[in-house]
Amino acid sequence: MNIEKKDIEQYLSEVKEAVGNDRYRLDRNIKRQDNINLFLDYVIDEAKAKEMILSLTVIDFSGILQNKHKGFEHERLYVFGKDVTLLERNGTEEKAVSLYMKFNKLENCFVIVISFHEQKHPLTYYFQ
Repeated sequence: MNIEKKDIEQYLSEVKEAVGNDRYRLDRNIKRQDNINLFLDYVIDEAKAKEMILSLTVIDFSGILQNKHKGFEHERLYVFGKDVTLLERNGTEEKAVSLYMKFNKLENCFVIVISFHEQKHPLTYYFQ
C-alpha cells in the first residue's frame, strides 16, 4: 500500500480536531480488556489519554488495517505508537511505556479509539 505523508497528516489533523472537540470515545468495554488494564496499571485518566492522542505526529504512524468485523469491512483503522512515561499505579516508579493506539474515524468525523494500551509487539513505523 502506497501511503503518502500528507494523507496521514490530514487524517491525524481530523482525529485531533474531533478529540479536541470531545467528539470521540475511548473504548473500555469487556472486549477491550487491554485498554482497561492500562488505566488499572498506571496513573492515567481520560484527560491524560486525550493529551497523549493530541501529541501524536505523522512519525508515530504505523499502518492502516481493514476492519474485520462483519458489516464494517469498508472501514480503515489507523495504527499509531507512542512512547510515554507513566507512573505505576501500584508502585512508586515511573516507567517508559510503548503505547499502541488504533483509531476508527467515522464519516461524521466522530473518532472511536479502539485500542489504547501497551504494545504487545514492537511496531514498525511507516515514516521512520
